[in-house]
Amino acid sequence: MTSELADLVPLFVEEARERLEKLGGLLPRLEGEPQAAVEVRRELHTLKGAARMLRLGTFAELCHAAEEALQAPRAGAAGLLTRAADRLAGMVDAVARGEEPAADGELLAGLLEDRRENGRGAAAPVAGAHDRPRAVPAPPTAADLRLDPRLLDTLAEGAAQVRLMARGSQGAVERLDQLARLAEEGLHEPAPRQVLALLATMLRRTAVDLEGGQRRLAHAADAQLESLLGVQLQPLRGPLRSLARYARDLARSLGREVEVELEGEETRLDRRIARDLEEALLHLVRNAADHGIEPPAVREARGKPRAGKIRISARGERGRVRLAISDDGAGIDPARVVENGVRAGLVEEEAAAGLGREAVYRLLFTPGFSTRQEVSEISGRGVGLDVVATVVARLGGEVTLDSDLGGGTAVVLAVPVARRGEQVMMLRVGELRLALPSAAVGRAARVGQADLLERGGRCVARVGERLVPYAPLAALYGQPPAERPLLLEGAAAGAPLALLVDAVEGEQEVLVRPLTRTVTTDRLLEGVALLGSGEPVGVLSPQALARREASRAVAAGPPAPPARTRVLLVDDSPATREMERRLLEDAGFEVAAAADAEEALSRLEEGSFHCLVVDIEMPGMDGFELTERLRSRGRFAALPVVVVSTRDRPEDRLRGLRAGADAYLTKQTLDAGELVSLLRRLVGR
Repeated sequence: MTSELADLVPLFVEEARERLEKLGGLLPRLEGEPQAAVEVRRELHTLKGAARMLRLGTFAELCHAAEEALQAPRAGAAGLLTRAADRLAGMVDAVARGEEPAADGELLAGLLEDRRENGRGAAAPVAGAHDRPRAVPAPPTAADLRLDPRLLDTLAEGAAQVRLMARGSQGAVERLDQLARLAEEGLHEPAPRQVLALLATMLRRTAVDLEGGQRRLAHAADAQLESLLGVQLQPLRGPLRSLARYARDLARSLGREVEVELEGEETRLDRRIARDLEEALLHLVRNAADHGIEPPAVREARGKPRAGKIRISARGERGRVRLAISDDGAGIDPARVVENGVRAGLVEEEAAAGLGREAVYRLLFTPGFSTRQEVSEISGRGVGLDVVATVVARLGGEVTLDSDLGGGTAVVLAVPVARRGEQVMMLRVGELRLALPSAAVGRAARVGQADLLERGGRCVARVGERLVPYAPLAALYGQPPAERPLLLEGAAAGAPLALLVDAVEGEQEVLVRPLTRTVTTDRLLEGVALLGSGEPVGVLSPQALARREASRAVAAGPPAPPARTRVLLVDDSPATREMERRLLEDAGFEVAAAADAEEALSRLEEGSFHCLVVDIEMPGMDGFELTERLRSRGRFAALPVVVVSTRDRPEDRLRGLRAGADAYLTKQTLDAGELVSLLRRLVGR
């Protein structure tokens, strides 16, 4: 289980024990009460969904097998199901102790055999446990780290050395205090010049001592940091193999054939960077398998081998790691990219014809851009490469894409090998102090007010013979304009970037912390940096500044925060509700929750919501009925409804869409970015 899910374990354990206790009372009534079987199935289904959300595959698999055995129970089935309930209780105890629950192959086989003997065929394995792709490759945990004892000794000695040096600076502080007292007493001396000369000599000596101590301390701190970074560097073998398994499983579920090649498994990367890249790499693999590789029949018709190739490689070079994911699939049609870009308003029609190959592919990194016309559960609705570009840029890296129509696509991520401090430029805008990643700026030039123009509602600066669209930071933040501001030009994720500031105060190395949902901020900031003095400074997002809307001419005044999208989440499992609530709130949504359909209807009548996310299996009215009832009411007829369920049969999806749902996702393959993007598209935000 990943660390971000660990705090949900107590909630899951409490819920699971309550439901298993209820099962214990229902199972003896199975043979005489048909309703008991309905309730047992519901409890098992809810437990399975909660377990899948926490990635407890063996627990979910046993719940699924017990559900299957209930479809056509035979005499004595209650005993086998009781055994399953007991085993589930033992698994819950293991989870509570922080252990991975072990599978019971014999019991599982017995439940599935019971299913086969009733003529229904073998139950399909639980998605996510065997044949279906995992939603996220399992990241390395602390237990996966292998530390050399000699390295531990080096770290301990280095820490002690830094501590002693820091304490040694106390002597210099005491000498400065003495000098301050001497200066105060010297004010009353009859010959203050002699006191001043003595003070100057002593201050110079103290400054030399402080400089030497500071230099030794900085050297020791750098050595300590390098040793610690050495601990963080881990081979990419595990993450790359997980991606390869995911690619094969995903292709199989799509009816495709693929061969996955791996290269550079021993390449070492900071495990924190590898963890932050998981979703981005997963998205690229999903694109290769779903958008890139064609079905076998199509490949044969095009003269290609039936099996497509996906290549995942890693290579270290000069302090950076290059991660590449390529395929030999259909490739990307530049003409279609331009057409969709014009339709989405990302590029003017008259300028589209003059776009070069690189500029065309840059459009793919624009938020919400998609060349996919149809919607699938795998690819979602318009989840673009902007997510990948944003993550990579936040890590101080770059992403590039190249494609050959009919020959495949390659995406390359270049990221630092280790996470150190980030170099930022300190900017002055009126009374504000802001930071901008230094890598985003290539050149700077002073411009006069006469060079600042407005063209088509956009701010542009005349630089020689060029007209450069720029983001007017002073106007955006309600600050007075400078007489001769500084125009900074660069690039973000391959897109041109330009902004106007009063001055650049220099560069600093800082630690950037991402903004959380509890921080009130604006769309131009991506984090907060703490300077060496302890002063917090907002860090501008190069991607946000590079977007077309950032250069729109605006009246002076701070940007208004966007209204938050309100989502009503309906699920009878507390663990599942909490998991989905966190996913949505982390993405900036305002979330209200309901435990069943009746509570959901009450909340809808009392408040205004932009979207509904609903489970199927619930006591009383299920998700299908709730959706149908909402569609029959004029007030809620157009309310976007997304079903998120453990049911993954085609007939369930069809029923959900016929009931009026706008989309149907399954919990076992639920992707946070896909769900968030889908909701934003449905509500138009």
